[in-house]
Amino acid sequence: MDRPDLSDRTVLVTGSASDIGRELLLATADCGAQTAVHYRTSAEAARDVAAAALRRGAAETMTVQGDVTDPDDVDELFAAVESELGSVDVLVNNVGDFAPSHWSDLEFETWNRVIETNLNGTYLCSKRALPGMREVGYGRIVNVGYASSEKGLVSPKNFPYFVAKTGVVMFTRMLAADTQDDGITVNAISPYVVGNSDEFPAELPRGRPASFDDLVQPLYFFLDPDTGYVSGDNIEVDGGWLPERV
Repeated sequence: MDRPDLSDRTVLVTGSASDIGRELLLATADCGAQTAVHYRTSAEAARDVAAAALRRGAAETMTVQGDVTDPDDVDELFAAVESELGSVDVLVNNVGDFAPSHWSDLEFETWNRVIETNLNGTYLCSKRALPGMREVGYGRIVNVGYASSEKGLVSPKNFPYFVAKTGVVMFTRMLAADTQDDGITVNAISPYVVGNSDEFPAELPRGRPASFDDLVQPLYFFLDPDTGYVSGDNIEVDGGWLPERV
């Protein structure tokens, strides 16, 4: 689809120093946005992404550090973006740790980190972004979920991730309802297996994982000015995966 015009918008993508977050941020740079590259520990990679964003057409760019599970860090990182680029118009909640181990083998710290980065980070960043969006009467929040989480998909392996992503989709629906009179939309993009994944199943839908471009297309849809009535939706980018198939 056509790229939306984001030349007057400030975009913050959490976890955008690498992988999916990097590609989603660069996709908004292609649309002329002002981009904030967020990282927690990967400062050099974030600077490289910011430089790439400028080459791709970003009006301005910056890097911003913070732990999205820490309320004080979240407040500081948003304050830094607001000071340099202005209020955040588009927030993409991408951060989310992954722990592909049996639930009983996980350390409690790992269990917590998976839930906190995926769910609590989405909550904290969205809550911090909303006052500015409500003030101007415009905002786009896009959360990254996981395919089939709406179906209650669970497994002993990677269980806290499934729990957290189910919460992300529920939060997306709730926040869409809570912002329906504010000029804000809240939606989710939920991939199954992406090309950069750590693990691949024996069989993939359509014979391949999702590409980054497969994720960019629904992002553009949600950011398009003509889709302002679309909120609370979840696009599953899974190639037709059917986990309950027998």
